[in-house]
Amino acid sequence: MQQNILFALLLSFLAGAATLAGGFISFIVKKDDMKIFSIGMGFSAGVMIFVSFMELLPVSIEAINSVYSIKTARWIGTSAFFGGIILAGIIDQLIPEHHITDDEIPTGIRQTINSNKIKKVGIFTALAMAVHNFPEGLATFMSALESPALGISICAAIGIHNVPEGMAVAMPIYSATNSRKKALWYSALSGMAEPLGAAIGFLFLRNIYDSLTAGIVFAAVAGIMIYISFDELLPTANEYGDGHKEILGVLVGMFVMAISLLMLN
Repeated sequence: MQQNILFALLLSFLAGAATLAGGFISFIVKKDDMKIFSIGMGFSAGVMIFVSFMELLPVSIEAINSVYSIKTARWIGTSAFFGGIILAGIIDQLIPEHHITDDEIPTGIRQTINSNKIKKVGIFTALAMAVHNFPEGLATFMSALESPALGISICAAIGIHNVPEGMAVAMPIYSATNSRKKALWYSALSGMAEPLGAAIGFLFLRNIYDSLTAGIVFAAVAGIMIYISFDELLPTANEYGDGHKEILGVLVGMFVMAISLLMLN
């Protein structure tokens, strides 16, 4: 039994660590290239919008439907979704503006980029991804306990679609601070919510974590991601793009997530 628990925790850790691979995008992106930055922000928005509507909401309603009728499940899921949006709005007002010192701002864009705003986008995205990854870690852990083979499959699929999530966190942090270390640190922290979710699930939630709770959490996370995409990521991408580059990023982000979700299912 102990070996199974350790193996399940390891799988959850590996799935979360995949966000770090996405974070390494900060090593190849030119910090002063606003076109690349705009595409990256659009990509991040595409990832979050697609995963919210095509994965989280359907899974939420399906989970709630195992307890209530489909009509009631849709009402609960929709309410949790907009509850997530409201929660994100409240958090947005509570996160203070971070004042970056002049030497942290890339020279080539010192006069053209609002680094405080962009770093706030990165921190906010990292928080949302961490919340999103928490139940994923729990799902990976519980699946691995039930079937090691199933756990490996879910770990691989979740790991693949965690890569663009790591990019979504790292891009704004790197652009705002000129620090690869900080970009990787934030992307890694967001991914570590997966093994944390697994550990907490085993210690505290295994007796109370049910389909209704999972469904509400997924729907609320979807709402948080939608708020971030439309309030932070897309406006920032448009500010530094030309009206087309950010749309390209959105579409590429959606495509990457579509492929990863097809592999997941």
